[in-house]
Amino acid sequence: MSKSRSRTSAAPNPFRVVSADEDAKSKKSDTHIYGKGHRCDTDTRGFPTPRNRGPVGLVVDASEGFIPLWRKNVTLRWRFNEKSLKHFTDVKAAKDQIRNLLGQALLLWGDAVPVKFSERTDAWDFEIVVEQKNDCDASGCVLASAFFPDQGRHRLYIYPMTFDEPKKEQIDTLAHELGHVFGLRHFFAQLSEKAWPSRIFGKHKPFSIMNYGAKSAMTSQDRQDLKSLYAKAWSRELKEINGTKIKLVKPFHMT
Repeated sequence: MSKSRSRTSAAPNPFRVVSADEDAKSKKSDTHIYGKGHRCDTDTRGFPTPRNRGPVGLVVDASEGFIPLWRKNVTLRWRFNEKSLKHFTDVKAAKDQIRNLLGQALLLWGDAVPVKFSERTDAWDFEIVVEQKNDCDASGCVLASAFFPDQGRHRLYIYPMTFDEPKKEQIDTLAHELGHVFGLRHFFAQLSEKAWPSRIFGKHKPFSIMNYGAKSAMTSQDRQDLKSLYAKAWSRELKEINGTKIKLVKPFHMT
């Protein structure tokens, strides 16, 4: 199966990959075995497949013994991993489309977004990497993966099959990953092994952008709970959740 979706219109495809002649050094295969469904690889501590369902609220990460959230007035600096984009025939167009997807994903979170984002090539906090091969197993295929708040440098990975999804799915996927960047776990994380604890904040709703499948959708409750979580954490009105302390962290470039 080719990674490039055939196009019937004359519009150029910014994610068309280079041919073997255009990139003689490429050793990757264009054939992939796809599992059923999609999965996010950022948080693998819950159920092994996305078929498990359960009405939980906004779940925050507590796997390090505390709940990490970004400090107030933080700007996350990001850049593209240039090497990961070289397999596109039009790198500039690919970058423009990814910037657009990132922007629309942030708009889904609205005024609940707790940090600002700035594209920078120096003193960066995370970089966007576009993988050339998909990552699939029996439980499904990874569309993207991100990171949780801390002081290190990180990567936000996007896998090629993401660009074969409908535009809404692409935006929702990045909005889901941004949820992790803000400190959120999957909807089922509370039901995972105790070695990887999480805490619930907000109201319990079956629909959430941090869910999987048909119940994965951005809701006003998602935005309201995230906005309330950070507002209370920043004011120190909220110092812990169910006995687990909240730790406000700063990004790499501020350390």
